[in-house]
Amino acid sequence: MSAPFQGVKALLLAGGFGTRLKPLTDRTPKCLVPIAGRPLLDYWLETLSEAGIDRILINTHYLSEQVADFCSNSPYRHLIDLTHENDLLGTAGTLRANRNYFDEKILLAHADNFTLFDAKAFADSHSRRQSHCMATMMTFTTDTPSSCGIVELNDEGVLIDFHEKVANPPGNKANAAVFLLEHSCLDWLDQKPEASDFCRDIVPLGIHKMQTFHNDIYHRDIGTPESFQQANLDYLQLIQARSTS
Repeated sequence: MSAPFQGVKALLLAGGFGTRLKPLTDRTPKCLVPIAGRPLLDYWLETLSEAGIDRILINTHYLSEQVADFCSNSPYRHLIDLTHENDLLGTAGTLRANRNYFDEKILLAHADNFTLFDAKAFADSHSRRQSHCMATMMTFTTDTPSSCGIVELNDEGVLIDFHEKVANPPGNKANAAVFLLEHSCLDWLDQKPEASDFCRDIVPLGIHKMQTFHNDIYHRDIGTPESFQQANLDYLQLIQARSTS
């Protein structure tokens, strides 16, 4: 039986400043803030490694030396490649600048979110996608829909509309900023050569061409001190629940 992400390379976006999370991010990059005493990025590396990912490309910018040191000492260092950006390129810009790194499927993820998910279920969902769909977007249920990218779907779970951080959006099913992309999705970047933000600029090109997979385990943007604290509490409760089940 093949591993869920065999033949897949990942791009983990980890170069941001984490401005809203200050003062915690004054001296620590957001991708390394601790969840239950463990750096956020380590959860991503463990999940992808266990799922059989081929390689993992991580972009760096803010406090890049810390990220490089962490990766060089990681048990998953044999899977990791780093790409440093003197100026942040944005999610679409990073993918565009490194498009030659990818030769098959791509897992694109914002590594400064705390996301626990079933990799096999995600990969299986992508394999079963509608034949005209080129990508699968992970979704989650949010309690703050106006701060998220809210999706509208048809009965088959295909994206039919997308509302990026608008007031009073239709519903609370949100983009988790984790995607499985066929290599042909890179052509979307050519349609918007000046685009920098994948979710804002490129995802609308995937309307009617993007399947969705709903993550019902855990996902949270830890961009504020309150959300960061909540993620830590939630994870400890999740561990406790699993240990008693």
